[in-house]
Amino acid sequence: MRITMRERVISRLKRTGKRNKCLKPPMMICMIFILLICRLWDCLFNNMKKYACVMVVLLFFVMSSSFNFPIFEDATLNEQPMAFIVENQTMAAAQAEEEQIPEVEVLDDSDVLDGYEDTELDNMEEIDKYTLDEILEENSAGTEDAAESEGDQPEPENVEFSKDDWRLLLINKQHPIPEDYTFNLGTIKGSMKCDERIISDLLAMLQGAKNDGVNLVICSPYRDLNRQEVLFNRKIHAYMAKGMSYMEAYKISSQAVTVPGASEHQIGLALDIVSDTYAYLNEGFGDTEAGKWLQEHSCEYGFTLRYPKGKEYITSIEYEPWHFRYVGKEAATVMKQKGICLEEFVDEL
Repeated sequence: MRITMRERVISRLKRTGKRNKCLKPPMMICMIFILLICRLWDCLFNNMKKYACVMVVLLFFVMSSSFNFPIFEDATLNEQPMAFIVENQTMAAAQAEEEQIPEVEVLDDSDVLDGYEDTELDNMEEIDKYTLDEILEENSAGTEDAAESEGDQPEPENVEFSKDDWRLLLINKQHPIPEDYTFNLGTIKGSMKCDERIISDLLAMLQGAKNDGVNLVICSPYRDLNRQEVLFNRKIHAYMAKGMSYMEAYKISSQAVTVPGASEHQIGLALDIVSDTYAYLNEGFGDTEAGKWLQEHSCEYGFTLRYPKGKEYITSIEYEPWHFRYVGKEAATVMKQKGICLEEFVDEL
């Protein structure tokens, strides 16, 4: 059977149409891909500066971020970038060592003054050696005046306290004596001196204790800066002689003797008080009749136990049952009633 020309043409067109249908999807995909590339290139070319800035910022962030750091296999290469870690570890170890100072016998003033010629100090051997009767006899008039004025003070709850009150001046390691602070020294007896404004209340307290059968002895009133420095340095040397390092000796000395420039003795408001039957500056004084009397009645005369037991973490000074500070009758009464130290009282103002 002969196939006509028309039929051949039609058959060829059908075969060509089938091939075109097979090629159409791949061609469409290629055209879309080419258009996307062209579009992306156009965007990059027209916004080159903007994208360049973004890339620089990202690169800087990656290079400087805290989680991106090199790991050094060679220990010698690791020493320099890790120096700050070694330093911090050393400081932490030193702090831990300071906090774990071995217990030693606390040295009082006489322990570190013996054996010196005292050329650094003027008349130290003549200071602080007067009996209670000698002090009261010389100040009999002042004692009578203080006794007459006793009871005239207003009730503590009716008094407004101020941090600017000289009686409440906070002196410690964190609050040294202000450079512009001034006061007048008054004489207790001979070379024994203190702030003249507290003498009448001090004498009244001495007389009140005597009336109750307790003979108090003032063993360390006002100290000037020179004496405080000598006392502090000698304590450091004494502890070092017992085998301590300088930092250990400094730490324990600062707990027993306040750092020069941060001592209440230098402003004439603090006194070390013992008795004629117990003259040691140690915790045992707190268990004596005199120590108990002072803890109970000193507030009635404006004095407070400056470094009470249990407050060492606040005062940074060990318990000193012999160290009393004048703060005024009202403040001393409040502190006694609340069982707080001067730092806590001032913090509440």
